[in-house]
Amino acid sequence: MTGTAAPLFAGTSLNARDRKVEWLVRALLGLMTALLILPVVIIMALLVVEGGPVISWEFLTTPPVDGMTAGGILPALVGTVWLVVVALIASVPVGVAAAVYLSEYAPDNWLTRAINLAIINLAGVPSIVHALFGVGAFVLFFRFGTSILAASLTLAVMTLPVVIVSTRESLQAVPRAFREACWNMGATRWQTIRRIVLPNALSGILTGIILEVSRTSGETAPIMFTGAAFFLPFLPQGVLDQTMAMSLHLFVITTQVPDAPEALPFGVALVLISMVLAMNALSIAFRMYVRGRKKW
Repeated sequence: MTGTAAPLFAGTSLNARDRKVEWLVRALLGLMTALLILPVVIIMALLVVEGGPVISWEFLTTPPVDGMTAGGILPALVGTVWLVVVALIASVPVGVAAAVYLSEYAPDNWLTRAINLAIINLAGVPSIVHALFGVGAFVLFFRFGTSILAASLTLAVMTLPVVIVSTRESLQAVPRAFREACWNMGATRWQTIRRIVLPNALSGILTGIILEVSRTSGETAPIMFTGAAFFLPFLPQGVLDQTMAMSLHLFVITTQVPDAPEALPFGVALVLISMVLAMNALSIAFRMYVRGRKKW
C-alpha cells in the first residue's frame, strides 16, 4: 500500500478558528492592560522629569519658608505619616471585628442585609460629606478640635468599608472544611476563627489595608476641615495638635501660592506618590510572605 497516512490527530478548520480567536482575545486583553499602565508610566515620568531637580536631603528635612515658595516639606511629610498611622490604628481593628461578626456570627436576616447595604453605600459617600461629618462629630461633639485625632478618625470612618469588605471576602474564601475539622476536634467557634480562619485570611486583610493607605495618604477634603493646617512650620507633638499634610500642601502651593517655583508642586507630588508606593511595597511584601506560608 502506497501513500502517506493522515496524522491521527490532525487539526481541523474549527481548531484553526479557535486558535485565531484565542490570539485575538489575548491581544485585546494585552492592549487593554497596556492602556491601563500607560497613563501611570506617563505620570511617573512627568513627575520625575519635572520634580526630580528639586528633590534633595534639604528638601525632605526642612520646613517651608518664604511663604512656602522655598524650603522643604518636612512638616507635611511627618504630618501625613501621623494621619495615616492613626487612621490605621482606628479603622483596622474595628473593620476586622465587624467583618468577623458579619461573616462568622451574624445570621442571614433582614438586619444583616441592611447592614451590608449600609456598608456598600458608605463606600460611595463623597469625601466632602465625610469631612462635614468629621467636623460635626469629632471636632465639635467630641471636642477634639481641629487636630490629627479628628482628621484621622474622619479618614478611618471614610475607609472602614474598604477594610470590612476586603476582610469579609477573605474570611469567606477560607474553605468551610477547615472550620468543620476544628469543630469536630472540639474547638469553639472563636478558637477556630482565631487560630485557623484569621491566619489564612491575613493576606486578604492586608489587601484592604494597602487600599486604605493609598486613599488616606491622598485625601484632602476630609482633613482640610478637621485637622490639616494651611501653614504650620513645626512638627506635631501629639494627636491633639494640628499638622500640615502632603495632599493639602500640594493643593495650597498649586492654587494659593502664586510665586512658587514651577517645579515645586511636581516635587511634592513625586514625594507623596513615592511615600505611598513605599508603604504599599512593604505591605505587599508582607502579604506575599504570608501567602507563601499557606498550606492550601
